Amino acid sequence: MLIGDIISKTANQKKEKIAAVLNDQKITYSKLEKKSNQLAHGLIDLGIKPSDMVSIMLPNSIEFLIAYTGILKSGATMVPLNISFKALAVEYILNNSEAKIIISSTKFLPLIKQCNLKSVENIILVDQKKSKQYLSLAEFNQQKETLPKLENIDQEFTAACLYTSGTTGQPKGAMLSHHNLIFDAQKTIEHLKVDATEKFICVLPMFHAFAETVCMLMPLFLGAEIVIVDRFLPEKVLKTIQAENVTFFAGVPTMYSALLNVKNKNKYDLSHLNLCISGGAAMPEQTMKDFEKTFKVKILEGNGPTEASPVAYVNPVDGITKTGSVGLPIPETEAKIVDENDKEVAIGQIGEIIVRGEHIMKGYYKMPEQTKITLRGGWLHTGDLGKMDEDGYVYILDRKKDMINVGGMNVYPREIEEQLYKNPKVKEAAVVATKDELRGEIPKAVIVLKDGATASEREIQKYCMKYFANYKIPKLVDFINELPKNATGKIDKKILSD
Repeated sequence: MLIGDIISKTANQKKEKIAAVLNDQKITYSKLEKKSNQLAHGLIDLGIKPSDMVSIMLPNSIEFLIAYTGILKSGATMVPLNISFKALAVEYILNNSEAKIIISSTKFLPLIKQCNLKSVENIILVDQKKSKQYLSLAEFNQQKETLPKLENIDQEFTAACLYTSGTTGQPKGAMLSHHNLIFDAQKTIEHLKVDATEKFICVLPMFHAFAETVCMLMPLFLGAEIVIVDRFLPEKVLKTIQAENVTFFAGVPTMYSALLNVKNKNKYDLSHLNLCISGGAAMPEQTMKDFEKTFKVKILEGNGPTEASPVAYVNPVDGITKTGSVGLPIPETEAKIVDENDKEVAIGQIGEIIVRGEHIMKGYYKMPEQTKITLRGGWLHTGDLGKMDEDGYVYILDRKKDMINVGGMNVYPREIEEQLYKNPKVKEAAVVATKDELRGEIPKAVIVLKDGATASEREIQKYCMKYFANYKIPKLVDFINELPKNATGKIDKKILSD
């Protein structure tokens, strides 16, 4: 069974149930089935064959959902583009992936035109009629409404090629098979004990792995409703959760922080919200406590890299939730902590987190050497430094590349950040390495203060002295109005350390 088969089976059971809603727009499961099948047939008629790459460059929308499911049903490989990317990054991904078709909108046409594209044969626009240069999504409405019958394709074919952010060089295309994504979605459903009665809000960018598995595939497999928010505006999100009776929220930590900082947040009734999932970055313990107390809802922290489809571990719904931990591996998944020689370390010792399971990527597209290094020994080497306790709970301390080496002493930025978030004057904080002639590197804290609060560098340093050894104290403290964030809402430490 392929992803398209599962979605079609669910759609034929749910029929007139709402599949997705965005403001005043709604689409039922039967209409989504029809539209995605028509697009799939249209792509096949344009010459798309199994494993050909088709790219999407769209904001969160019902059209994205149609494009996503239509591409998968055609047997093609879906390549989503980060809508905040500039021409250089878009050009690299489209040329590297050899995408034959782009599904986009008139908003992104000027950017796409700037690119020197070597393999793109057609551009399909979701918001324009057919012209001499471009195809229109609407013209596929005359295609067959049934699910295409695909031959010579199985679950091991690549369903999605998701390009990682490329913080250590050019973006890498993680190839995820139909089986990888089906396994991850189904095991996460099992782990979180969610069902078709849920209303999933999708405010995470749909081009991101977190949104695609947790906010799209999971509800589509279940036959649940997806409440789409086109961009993250904190008060709009609270209004939407209340108006649509949302039960399931997934977000990155900065989103939770932003919702907490809405001035009139207490006027919103979020009593229908049953479960919140946090992933993508470390959740500050203070933010979690404040959010759970304010909105009276449980947050389960989890994590996993794109290469793991991406959910690898989450705190259990019914079992013990451990603050500061990303939880237990999802069912039929293994995780362990190893040293630089890939030898497993003792309980509580720090090392690299490695993961094994059926959701681990096939490899990086056109990067055999990088694939060999990352998947050595049959385990995904995540690049995360962490530890495991006696109950098997995983704790992520930091990315290996974010660790600060102060004269040979390791400093984990997250440890300092956690304490800074407990300071009543601090709204957001990030700790990064900055170069130092004597010690090689030293910690620098970059802080956003709460409205009306004032603080000095010395005040923050004295606060840290109560909790940390001298070498961990930020030697520099910068105060800024807003921390830089990427399109998924994660704090962009690369900008802060440049």
